[in-house]
Amino acid sequence: MRQPKWMSLLGLATRAGKVISGEELVVKEIRNSKAKLVLLSEDASANTKKKVTDKASYYQVPVRMINDRYLLGQLIGKDARVTVAVLDKGFADKLISLLDES
Repeated sequence: MRQPKWMSLLGLATRAGKVISGEELVVKEIRNSKAKLVLLSEDASANTKKKVTDKASYYQVPVRMINDRYLLGQLIGKDARVTVAVLDKGFADKLISLLDES
C-alpha cells in the first residue's frame, strides 16, 4: 500500500531541512513567525495541545492533527514526536491541501 501523498511530502520537507520537532522548538518558531504549519499528534497531552494550538492561533499558524506521535516521528525519521512544525510556506501550503482532502 502506498502512503498518502502528504506523508511523502513531509519526508521530503524533512530532508530539505524545513521541519523541526519538539514542543519548545515548535513554540519558539511559531513566535518567530517561522512556522508555517504545525502538525500535532492526537495523543498529545491536553496541556501540550492547548499550549501549541493557543500559540498557533494567536500567531495565525494553521494546525493539523495527525493520528499519533509514532506516525509523526516515523515520518520525520525520529522517535515518537508529539509536535512538528513546517518552516517553508510552499511545503506547508501543499501539506495543508493534501491533509484537508484526505
